[in-house]
Amino acid sequence: MQVNNDYLNGLKWQGDQSPAGKVDGNSKAQLEQEDFFALLTQQLAYQDPFKPADNAQMVSQMTSFSTSEGINNMSRQLAGLNDVMTSNQALQASTLVGQKVLLPSNLGYWDQTEPVEGAIAVGEGAQNVKVRVEDEKGQLLREISLDGSKRGNVPFSWDGLKDNGEPAPVGIYHFKVNGLVNNKREDLNALMFGRVGSVTLGSGETPTLVNLSGLGGIPLSQVLEIAGRKSA
Repeated sequence: MQVNNDYLNGLKWQGDQSPAGKVDGNSKAQLEQEDFFALLTQQLAYQDPFKPADNAQMVSQMTSFSTSEGINNMSRQLAGLNDVMTSNQALQASTLVGQKVLLPSNLGYWDQTEPVEGAIAVGEGAQNVKVRVEDEKGQLLREISLDGSKRGNVPFSWDGLKDNGEPAPVGIYHFKVNGLVNNKREDLNALMFGRVGSVTLGSGETPTLVNLSGLGGIPLSQVLEIAGRKSA
């Protein structure tokens, strides 16, 4: 007995032969869950009784569809969550305008209005710590000594004056630190504060930036500490 493919023909739309994928003028390029089960029902109704559909294959198809549907739903939910997180991050970043934030950088900006502040990551301890203030050409302008034994994060500041007492010009300066660790002089990490002038809002693909006076923008995620607002 030869069985034809009538069940396939039964799946075809016999009504209005309008362009495929158009329903009431709206594009419907993908099968939804209801469409999938309608087709599966038609397939079972018109299958060859002597060659029934393989159960394992049907289960595999249903599992694949459910997995695909679940991934699509998860993608939509993650997109919505990302929008909420971006908005929340932007709100948090906007509160930083006018405040000083600690940066993972040894660059400080001197604007001749307030001292340049920073912190030294000493760790377990160091003695005779010295801070060298250099211009962008590497010329030494001032050396600041911190007496005694230091541990942890040690704050320091520079009043913008050179060794001869003259004020340095407005600009970016390098702060290089060293100290005695186990009786050996070693370089230490200098972390500098910068004043937040504005915030550039990010998106799902670009980070939110805090724009620092004289230093440019850095990702919000790199801010290590918030010092506080400038006093009136």
